[in-house]
Amino acid sequence: MYCMEKICKTKDMEYIEGLIENDGVKIFYREYGLKESEPILLVHGLGAQLVHWPPHLISFLVDHGYRVITFDNRDSGLSSRFKDKPSFGLGYLRYFFRLPIKTEYSLNDMAKDGVNLLNHLQIKRSHILGTSMGGMISQILCSKYPDRVKSFTLIASTASVPGPLNGASREVRDMMIERSKLENPTMEEVYQREIKWVGLIGMKDRVVDTPEFRESTISNYKRVEDIKDGFGYARQLYAILSSKNRIRKVRSIKADTLIIHGKEDPVIDVKNSLLMQKLIRNSKLIVIPNMRHLIEEEILDQFKDRLINHLTANS
Repeated sequence: MYCMEKICKTKDMEYIEGLIENDGVKIFYREYGLKESEPILLVHGLGAQLVHWPPHLISFLVDHGYRVITFDNRDSGLSSRFKDKPSFGLGYLRYFFRLPIKTEYSLNDMAKDGVNLLNHLQIKRSHILGTSMGGMISQILCSKYPDRVKSFTLIASTASVPGPLNGASREVRDMMIERSKLENPTMEEVYQREIKWVGLIGMKDRVVDTPEFRESTISNYKRVEDIKDGFGYARQLYAILSSKNRIRKVRSIKADTLIIHGKEDPVIDVKNSLLMQKLIRNSKLIVIPNMRHLIEEEILDQFKDRLINHLTANS
């Protein structure tokens, strides 16, 4: 195992960031909070970098005594990039007609990346929080490695492969296809895309085009500006589309599970979480009326007390 690590500071918080390598795959990570605090591993969604985790969520967890661990999934951020240049439109057609989809890696491989990170950090058991695709990855982690899990928090996700009846709206699917075609977008193209995307999957009537949003989007773009690869998003999509449903795996999850979903989610329909509550024996479901697919501060305020109670009960 290869590893490098350094301590970083911003005006708001201090964190450690590092890079580990297992079997040729490099995973970049950050951890916030004290080493001796209760660990919680956050697993992010499709195309997201670790810097996309809401600062208010990380601060909230650290302030309540948790050691927060985030990482770039393979094919995002500063983690390893792969080589295929898949077409999401073609992949979706193959999925729709139940034809085989060839991928360079699977969601199982991505779950193992999370376990490898816990191994490196010498964490025997951790709380797991996954959102969207990160929730799919976390379902595998929790079912395959139950002895590594203290509790499970599942946000805006599904146990099935998202399809026309249980997945994204047509507008969201169109944007996904459009994004998967941009090989090396300019900074302005990325910014305009992010305005449209957040406006679509974030809270209704949210003002997106602000100086603060532009600053953060540009900062996130510059973080990976030297990585001339726009196909990581499509490769992650292929990993999702090529996976079979996880009904049996989800049914085997033993950890206490808190399921959170937005009633207005246009990416993954809330009925997916209604099904998962039935599948996971020790689970509770919170449906947030005005939540779509993101965890804005106003959304976190609606479930943060129950989240802390859930984590505390399993610490």
